[in-house]
Amino acid sequence: MKTVSKLTLDDAHIVMKAAEARSREIGVDMDIAITDANGSLLMFHRMDDARITSIEVAISKAFTAAAARKSTRAYGEMSGPGGVAFGIHVSHQGRFMVVAGGLPIFVDDQIVGGVGCSSGHPDQDENVAQAGIDALLAHLR
Repeated sequence: MKTVSKLTLDDAHIVMKAAEARSREIGVDMDIAITDANGSLLMFHRMDDARITSIEVAISKAFTAAAARKSTRAYGEMSGPGGVAFGIHVSHQGRFMVVAGGLPIFVDDQIVGGVGCSSGHPDQDENVAQAGIDALLAHLR
């Protein structure tokens, strides 16, 4: 039998706090979503000036990162015409996101969740998501 790590609500709070702090540092209010390893939403936060149109995008980025076990940026690179994941963006009721800003959360090489950020440029979204993951990993050391 395999022992499986699980992202807890306390863990999600650590990710959220750090992601929000990075968002403030770069001056872009974000929609931030955190899922468990199955892509089910654990936590969502919409900062005051985050785009309302980015709510579902952030949630879908977190879902995609957890379900695909890779960044949404990497998934996007595979999903163009002729790519191995071409058309994935229309599966699962369109929940798969193929733009940067969604990252899987791995702890000891096990997937425990995903974090998705949206409202900025894709590089900003990814930077904010990474800040949340980095804070969790530092906390767990």
